[in-house]
Amino acid sequence: METSPIAALDPARLPAGISSRILPGVNGLSVHLLETGQKGRRCVLLLHGFPELAFSWRHVMPALADAGFHVVAPDLRGYGRTTGWDDDYDGDLGAFRMLNYVKDMLALVRALGLASVHAVVGHDYGSPVAANCALIRPDVFRSVVLMSAPYGGPPALKSGDAPVATPQVPGDIHAGLAALERPRKHYQWYYSTRAANADMMGCAQGLRDFLRAYYHHKSADWAANAPYPLAGWTAAELAKMPTYYIMDLARTMPETVAPEMPSAAAIAANRWLDEEALGTYVAEYTRTGFQGGLQCYRAGTSGLSARDLQVFAGRAIEVPAAFIAGRSDWGVHQKPGDFERMQGGACARLEAVHLVDGAGHWVQQEQAARVAQLLTEFVTRRR
Repeated sequence: METSPIAALDPARLPAGISSRILPGVNGLSVHLLETGQKGRRCVLLLHGFPELAFSWRHVMPALADAGFHVVAPDLRGYGRTTGWDDDYDGDLGAFRMLNYVKDMLALVRALGLASVHAVVGHDYGSPVAANCALIRPDVFRSVVLMSAPYGGPPALKSGDAPVATPQVPGDIHAGLAALERPRKHYQWYYSTRAANADMMGCAQGLRDFLRAYYHHKSADWAANAPYPLAGWTAAELAKMPTYYIMDLARTMPETVAPEMPSAAAIAANRWLDEEALGTYVAEYTRTGFQGGLQCYRAGTSGLSARDLQVFAGRAIEVPAAFIAGRSDWGVHQKPGDFERMQGGACARLEAVHLVDGAGHWVQQEQAARVAQLLTEFVTRRR
């Protein structure tokens, strides 16, 4: 990761009223954040996922500000214009474990001069970060909205080796996937390989077309996204998911999404990710690469994050909570049982579950107005 000073994001890339700045001294980071609304009002903290940025919240932020909130969206550790992290594959992976992301958010709240935030909202990888913020420090993170990735609770406390990414269902899923008639592999373990970043940065179609196809493949624009609950964590069940989650064994991620590249007409018709907005992602990832974002997958698949989180085994999120996802988002079911566990007690005060029509995985971008409405309704319930 580059260590030279970096400027805030060009305001011309942002909707009116949203500013960009760099906040130093945040758990060893200089955090880039987008901000809108009046400081001193209750704060809503928005956490993005992979491969997105604080920029992903640009169309949701103004509505929350209009509702009377101070709205903050940071580039997380490993992403965008936030600096102070190490992208060396052989570097300190511990800096990317889940508890350190929670510490980042605690430090950010303090650096903003706040004692607490009214709500923390997380999408994709930001969802487990938000969930664990609310689980571990409910005094600071007073309510939580999880998006696209449901929360199934902390890993069970076990003797011996720590569990991996899905602790509720142990076993070697990888041998089973590889032994299928159509050999497959799990995308999170692919993302954990040394080759993954180079595969994406040096892909044959170029970074712009790779990102366009990747975003399209996981969106509601890809008509084959019709998710449903899976029976369990078995190779045969997981292989029912699209190849962006359960990949063909011999393919890279760019090779996986390349056949799903939308047509020129479909790109021109896209209203949630136009070419200018896509250019922002391309520019940022061209500069940083993907390894910073990939490190969190490695912390998960290695069991590093789970070992920390086992100490919270048996605890539920006790603050008010809601869940939002696209109706066409396979992320809701990619860890079989988590959606049901979330509703069955992992979030003890789950107030609402919304599956948004016309959205896939990138729900806050694909259906920004509806998500803004749902978030505003949730955060204004408690003044």
